[in-house]
Amino acid sequence: MNSLGKQAKRRESTNTPEGFGLIGRSAALDRRIHAVRGDIADIALAGVLFAPHYARPMTRRCSVPVAAVREAPGDDAELISELLHGEAFEILDLSGAWAWGYSAHDHYVGYIRQDVLDDSPAPAWRVRVRSAEVLNAATEGASVRERLSMGALVAGTLDGDGVETAKGWIARESLQPANHVGGDPVTFAQQMIGVPYLMGGRSVDGIDCSGLVQLSLALTGVSAPRDSDLQAEALGTPRAPDAALRRGDFIFFEGHVGMMVDAERMIHANGNANAVSIDPVADVRARAAAKGVDSFMVRRA
Repeated sequence: MNSLGKQAKRRESTNTPEGFGLIGRSAALDRRIHAVRGDIADIALAGVLFAPHYARPMTRRCSVPVAAVREAPGDDAELISELLHGEAFEILDLSGAWAWGYSAHDHYVGYIRQDVLDDSPAPAWRVRVRSAEVLNAATEGASVRERLSMGALVAGTLDGDGVETAKGWIARESLQPANHVGGDPVTFAQQMIGVPYLMGGRSVDGIDCSGLVQLSLALTGVSAPRDSDLQAEALGTPRAPDAALRRGDFIFFEGHVGMMVDAERMIHANGNANAVSIDPVADVRARAAAKGVDSFMVRRA
């Protein structure tokens, strides 16, 4: 995500002790990726901090094409991420219409509506194209029941040149095995060119800079954190100072990330174009410098 304010807000809460009424050992944790509130914490943190109550996660999966993960329980709360169809959410607490926990693929903590989660089986396939149609039958002229975004997961069995799922039939060419490893993340990212920019988004309906990187890497079997500052610590290795930029390099500005398409251009979801676009790095640097950010970092995949 390329909002410094948003990341700063989430990081600030990491070091805020309010709500811990017990005295004991605790640690400053990043609450974006460590599930802890004043009243409850993930049982995995029991040896790290002292909390009034610990909960074991209960796994459920997203049953709709895209579901909002929010900062607080409420449809008007800030969108911090999204869950795609078939992705798992680890529930730690249920209250009213909302579940609190974290996305299994990146451990990102937030609230999601209970009615978009179910106990469907583990998926076998992942959507590899920008958008996949779910048809009511494997016949010509079949109607479209819904469309799933790149990265969505489905359970189903091979049926001719497609996969039959609980919701309908999907062309095999639109899918790859869920456990697929390999490929070029930049090629996947390029399929998303023109997708609207959306802070917190991870789908073809809207995506942010770190969401684009995370999603593109997932298609190659590589797990990545949710936010750009976390990605800057986890992805790739530092580039040699004298090395030229090349395709696949991750390029980080303050609060922003993209991937190099070649030695001079990067692909990124950005507010300038209000969409996913390919731009000369020199132009991106100039815009950043105009805002007082005159440095960047490159990590090699």
